[in-house]
Amino acid sequence: MREFGRGIRLFFRGFGAWATSPKLMLLGAVPALIVGAIVLTVVVVVAANVEPIAAWATPFAEAWDPFWRDTMRIVTAIALLIALVLLGLATFTALTLAVGDPFYERIWLAVEHREGGFVRADDPGFWASIGRGIMSGLRLLVPSVVVGLLIFAVGLIPVVGGITAIALGAILGGRLLARELLSRPFEGRGIDEETQKRLRRSHRARLTGFGAVGYLLFLLPLGAVVAMPAAVAGSTLMAREMLGEGRRPTG
Repeated sequence: MREFGRGIRLFFRGFGAWATSPKLMLLGAVPALIVGAIVLTVVVVVAANVEPIAAWATPFAEAWDPFWRDTMRIVTAIALLIALVLLGLATFTALTLAVGDPFYERIWLAVEHREGGFVRADDPGFWASIGRGIMSGLRLLVPSVVVGLLIFAVGLIPVVGGITAIALGAILGGRLLARELLSRPFEGRGIDEETQKRLRRSHRARLTGFGAVGYLLFLLPLGAVVAMPAAVAGSTLMAREMLGEGRRPTG
């Protein structure tokens, strides 16, 4: 639990970059705002039609007693909404990382410099940065579809399904988010994927706390817009801790 709480605190420490680099953080909020508006529109449209979608997904219940048929469709609608929110968040994060990678790279480097700097493996340039953002987004989106299906199935469990699905979504979705945010400072140091996996495994509770609080903040109105740049800053701090790189004077 101490490590889980450490992850939460690191995420909120990322908000400190709003005070130290406000202009840079505002730039980082722009991609989140644009992508968030598009994703939210799609989610709202689908949510407004969730009742006929639930009826379409449960044709086997058509001949049931009206009470049980309606109950099944209400449970299905709730499970669909929870899964939709998870996929919406995953899509938002994936697209925002793809579109905003050059901005988030600047936030990452600003935090690294403030904390004492690091030895960079390479400087990929603008277009390579865009490509990295796209690949990062795909790495997040593809497993999120699988998690979304799992969340939908869990949401169908009577009584406890909805709460369990939300909690599971925060944990699994949050860990996917933390993994992708950590890839930037790790890859910037030339750390290979196998070593990254080993580092994530040894700090699993910290990653879960960091990702879960980010996931929940993204659910708040405009929360994702403000929290996305903070998540980038916070993940940089977390990466430095995981690598044993304490804060050093920049001179």
